[in-house]
Amino acid sequence: MNLSSLVEARALAEPQSLALLAPGQPVITAADLWREVQALARALDAVGAAPGTPVATVLPNGLDAAISFLGVAAKAACVPLNPGLSADEIRFYLGDTRARIVIVDKALGGPASATARDLGLTVIEIDASKPRNGGPRDWLADVRPGQSGPAAAGLAAGDVALILHTSGTTSRPKLVPLTHANLLASARNIATGLGLESADRCLNVMPLFHIHGLVGVLLASLAGGSGVVCTRGFSDATFIDWVGEFQPTWYSAVPAIHQAVAALADRYRSRLPRHRFRFIRSSSAALSPATLRMLEAGTGAPVIEAYGMTEASHQMASNPLPPGLRKPGSVGVTAGAEVAIMDGQGSLLGVDQTGEVVIRGPGVMAAYGGEVGATRAAFTAGWFRTGDLGCLDADGYLFLSGRLKEIVNRGGEKVSPREVDEALLEHPEVGQAAAFGIPHPTLGEDLVAVVVPRPGVEPAVPELREFLFARLAGHKIPSTIAIVDEIPKGPTGKVQRSALYGRLQHLFTPAFVAPVTDIERGIDGIVRGILRCDTVGVHANFFALGGDSLTGVQVVAAINREQGIELPATALFHHPTIAELARAVEAARAAAGTSRTELAQEIDALSDEEVLRALAAEGDTPPERA
Repeated sequence: MNLSSLVEARALAEPQSLALLAPGQPVITAADLWREVQALARALDAVGAAPGTPVATVLPNGLDAAISFLGVAAKAACVPLNPGLSADEIRFYLGDTRARIVIVDKALGGPASATARDLGLTVIEIDASKPRNGGPRDWLADVRPGQSGPAAAGLAAGDVALILHTSGTTSRPKLVPLTHANLLASARNIATGLGLESADRCLNVMPLFHIHGLVGVLLASLAGGSGVVCTRGFSDATFIDWVGEFQPTWYSAVPAIHQAVAALADRYRSRLPRHRFRFIRSSSAALSPATLRMLEAGTGAPVIEAYGMTEASHQMASNPLPPGLRKPGSVGVTAGAEVAIMDGQGSLLGVDQTGEVVIRGPGVMAAYGGEVGATRAAFTAGWFRTGDLGCLDADGYLFLSGRLKEIVNRGGEKVSPREVDEALLEHPEVGQAAAFGIPHPTLGEDLVAVVVPRPGVEPAVPELREFLFARLAGHKIPSTIAIVDEIPKGPTGKVQRSALYGRLQHLFTPAFVAPVTDIERGIDGIVRGILRCDTVGVHANFFALGGDSLTGVQVVAAINREQGIELPATALFHHPTIAELARAVEAARAAAGTSRTELAQEIDALSDEEVLRALAAEGDTPPERA
C-alpha cells in the first residue's frame, strides 16, 4: 500500500468528508483531494517524473503545500523545502537531493525559481495566493498546457515517498529517505494513539516542509478519517481567530508555540468560552513541566507530549490520552517504535539506567541517503542510535535528559542544558529559557543561559541565579544569564542550542566599564592579579575571563582578608562580576558593622557586676570601661 491508496480509500468510503480547509479557501473534500492528487501526478508524468524521481516543492504553508506533498508522493519522491532558504541553501538542497523538477510559488518570490532554472531543472510555477475555483489546479498551465499523463499508480510500499534533511546544526545535513511503508506505519500509529475520527479537526500551525507537520498532523489526520486546517503557520495575532472560525479539536506544535498559546489564555477564554480542545499535542522538542501546566490551565485541555524525529518518520513514543497515565517530564511509552537504552559499548541497559535512546520498527528509515559511513555509525545491532540521552522507568515511560551533542562538559562536570531550562521556567517571571555551552579557556566549556521574560516583568539576573541555586547543584548554575527579547529558533520553532553561541556571542562579551568605587577598585586588582590579566571591567563575568572554582576561592579569600569580612567560598558563583561582588561586599560590611554596634549597645546596657560575671564565665580578664 502507498500514500495514494490512503487518499483514494478515503475518497471512496467518505467522498464528502472534509479533508482539508484553509482561511479564505474553499473546503477540499476527500473526493476533491483525490482529484487534486491525480491531477498533480498526471502533470508530473507529463514532465518526465517516475517512481523515485526527486521532486522539490518550495511553497508557503497552506493548501498547496499539503496537496503538493500528497500529489508528488503519488508519482515520485517529494523533497519539501523551506521557502525562506537563501539562494545558496536552495542550490545545496537541490543538488544534494538530485532534484529534477521543482514546484514553486511565483507569487512568493525568492530565489527558488531562478536557482532551479540556473541548474537546468524543470520548474512548475503556481500562484498559491490565488483563491481556488473549486476544481483541481492546472499544475502545468505555465509549462506545457494541455498535456497530461497517467494518474497515480504502480508505487510500491518500499518506494521512497519523502526525502528530508536532518537539521545539520553541528555537521553537514544528512539525507533521510522515507518510504511509503515508513510513513504509513507512523501515521497510523499516531492516529490510533490519539483516537482520531471523522469528528476531529486539527489546526495545523507547523511547517509542511518538516516531518512534524507532514506526518504528525497531515498524514495522521488522513489516516484517522479527520480534517486538517492548513494555515500559513503560527501567529499569535490570528491563532484565536482561526480557532473560532474552524473549531478545531486539537493542534500539535513545538514548545515555543505552546508557550505563546499559554500567554493567550485569557483572550482565548474570554473570546471563545464554549470552545474546547479534545487534547493538545507537543513534539519535536522537550516540553517543560511548567509550560505543560500553564497550557493545561489556560485551555482546559490535556496536553499529550510525544517523542519524534525525522529518521523514525516522526513518532516513537507518546503519553496516552486520558484516562491513561500522563507523566510530566516524560515523553511517554512506546508508540510507533520499539525503544531501548544503550550504553557506549552497545549493551542494552535496564530500568532507570541512563544511556543513549535507541529505536527500531517499521517507521525507521533503512539508511541515510548517500552516506554509507553515516549509516554505519547510526546503527548498532539493528538499533538506530538517536543521539538522545534518557532512561526508561519501571512502567516503560521514557524520560529524556538531553542530546548527547548538547551536554556541556564543564571542567569534567557534565550538565544537561534541558535540566537548566526546566528549572528556569519554574520562575514566575520567565517565559522562555535556553541554556547552552560556550568555549572556556580553562574548563573547556562553560554554561550560560538566555531568558525571555513574561510580558510586563523584568526579572533580575542575581535573583534568577539564586532561584537556581535552590533547585540545582552548583556546577549546573549558568555563569551568565542574559535577558533577551527573543531566543533565536530554527524554521520549525525549535531552539537549536548548537547555533546559539554563534548568534548570541555579543551578550557574553559586555562593553568595558572601569571600576569606580574603592571596593570595586580593590576587587578589580585582586581579580587581575589572580587571573593575570591587564583589564577586567566591572560587568565582565569572572568565569568567562577564564576563572574557575579554584581561582574563585582564591579571589574570595583575598577579598575577605582585605575587607575584614567573611564571604562564603562560593560567593563568586552567586556574584560572578565585580559589580555584583562589590554589592555583596558592601552588604557584608554593613551587616558586620551592625553586629558590632548592636554588641556594644548590649554591653553598655549591662551593669558592671553583670559584665564581670559574663567575662568570668568565659575565662576572660575584664577590660577597663570608658
